[in-house]
Amino acid sequence: MSPPATRIARLRLTQFRSYKAAELRPQSDTVVLIGPNGAGKTNILEAISLLAPGRGLRRAALDQFACRHEGGRADGWAISATLDGPQGEVTLGTGQEPDPTGETRSRRCRIDGEPVGSAAAFADFVRVIWLTPEMDGLFTGPPAERRRFLDRLVLAVDAEHGARVNALERALRARNRLLEEPRTDPRYLDAVEQELASLSVAVAAARLETVRRLSAGIVAGRDDGSAFPWATLALDGEIERELARLPATQVEDGYRGVLREGRPRDRAAGRTLEGAHLSDLIVGHGPKQMPAAQGSTGEQKALLIGLILAHARLVGEMAGMSPIMLLDDVVAYLDPARREALFATLRALGGQVWMTGADPAAFAALPKGAERFDVTPGHIATAAI
Repeated sequence: MSPPATRIARLRLTQFRSYKAAELRPQSDTVVLIGPNGAGKTNILEAISLLAPGRGLRRAALDQFACRHEGGRADGWAISATLDGPQGEVTLGTGQEPDPTGETRSRRCRIDGEPVGSAAAFADFVRVIWLTPEMDGLFTGPPAERRRFLDRLVLAVDAEHGARVNALERALRARNRLLEEPRTDPRYLDAVEQELASLSVAVAAARLETVRRLSAGIVAGRDDGSAFPWATLALDGEIERELARLPATQVEDGYRGVLREGRPRDRAAGRTLEGAHLSDLIVGHGPKQMPAAQGSTGEQKALLIGLILAHARLVGEMAGMSPIMLLDDVVAYLDPARREALFATLRALGGQVWMTGADPAAFAALPKGAERFDVTPGHIATAAI
């Protein structure tokens, strides 16, 4: 039985990207946005992705969200989403207020009009996961992309993970700056390295736990005949290997020693050469028992979809609510059989799904009840599926 679903009942955009003002009131669990390239379909998904902690599916800076006026001037922007979920109706809002002085303002978040510290507070009401074309090269790209991908998986089940990762990056920058100075008080370095070791172990432990849970879920639902093959997952990193055999406190102590001994080497390199910030997510094609990177483009796409679907199940189990799924231009590159399999699997997951595409024919196999919106630059209109 699927966990209870959280659905967007109304989405309102104000001065966001290509939309001066737009509103959608979906009535379905399956929402399809159809329009030509550049019409603004992904902008709608991006707005929904900002209901999750982090910077959204494009990882954009705050000043990139605002709708541009003549002369390039950008005012504030706002997103409001009314949700219907296990806790009843709630309205989440986020945005950036305009500032006539031109100074940068921070992003604000509200729940039913009341200010909250960040979008991490939204996790009590909604979880959001996504798949975009930019992720297609995940298995062949650099480790940094896979770390980012993994951290997004962790963030969907642990809303505080983003804060830990950001703190880790700040600690790394602080240590690197201290190492650049010709004379640095060792006590300062000791203090920064103590914090860095603690954060590195916390981040690595959270990643390991998510990989463990996700792998267990994949094994439990394993189907060698599925259109979306099951994946094998592992983390490659010294801290992760140490955590597999030692208590976290001992791993912290050991990493502090590594940092202390590695100061001359890291000073010469201009960066910290060991730690969780360099770990890699190793993904394999389970049925073929080969590294994901060795698969064909189609195999990699199917494997990635299977991994996202498995993650959606995990999020539902851990959060007690089915996540909202955002699939940007995914079905266009699938054959008819895989499209049907995807639509059937999404329906079984039970959560609300938002999909985009340029060709309505790609969604012909959708079950009854799906809802279509036609998107043109700056405008959204209801249409027949």
